[in-house]
Amino acid sequence: MNKSVRKAVIAGNWKMNKTRPEAKALLEELAPMVKDIKTVEVVACVPFTNLETALEATKGTNIKIGAQNCHFEKSGAFTGEISADMLKEMGVEYVVLGHSERRQYFGETDETVNKRTKAALAAGLKPIVCVGELLWERECNITEEVIARQIKLDFYDIPAEDFAKCIIAYEPVWAIGTGKTATADQAEEVCAFIRAQLEKKYGKAVADAATIQYGGSMNAKNAAELVAKENVDGGLIGGASLKAPDFTEIVKAAENG
Repeated sequence: MNKSVRKAVIAGNWKMNKTRPEAKALLEELAPMVKDIKTVEVVACVPFTNLETALEATKGTNIKIGAQNCHFEKSGAFTGEISADMLKEMGVEYVVLGHSERRQYFGETDETVNKRTKAALAAGLKPIVCVGELLWERECNITEEVIARQIKLDFYDIPAEDFAKCIIAYEPVWAIGTGKTATADQAEEVCAFIRAQLEKKYGKAVADAATIQYGGSMNAKNAAELVAKENVDGGLIGGASLKAPDFTEIVKAAENG
């Protein structure tokens, strides 16, 4: 990572885990562990039901709170959905969009990710937009084609000044929740390719300033090697974010990287 030109961000994606008391306990355990972190943004992306609890538990700390999705309409007959404006009004700062599990299980497409990203930006949220290839796509040697397509579609008609508020999380789908991890070299190769695509779209200055996370089973053991790479600017952390000591180790690896 190159913290002299772009922000390093370690964001925990709690997925569908933790009741409100459990969320409160985890954040209260985590807060003193990361309180001296200066060069890394620490984010917890929690279930909708935990947002209010999380915001209260992190008041006065350096932990930011994010949601795990938002709808692209401001309001209306969309039962079960949450708008970006609702999240912003609560005090939420970040939102994860286009996660592979949303794409795989809930019909998210690049088109809907694009619309959700625009809605989040309009509301003043900071989107963490996920891109990544399936195992079959990697085996077919079309990783770059897949990633290039996602970058073009997910950020379609989003100007540079708005893109500057976004984070990209590269998450090889074959390495999410499987225990498999891309090697540091594999992660660097794709994150560098993403930056090259951003340079084509927005120019070198915007590309150099973009935060690109790695999001495929980063943990306390492999974090230091991953964040040591030039184009890996942090991580979107799944299972390891549910244990304060493990998450702290990842944050510290980024702080020292």
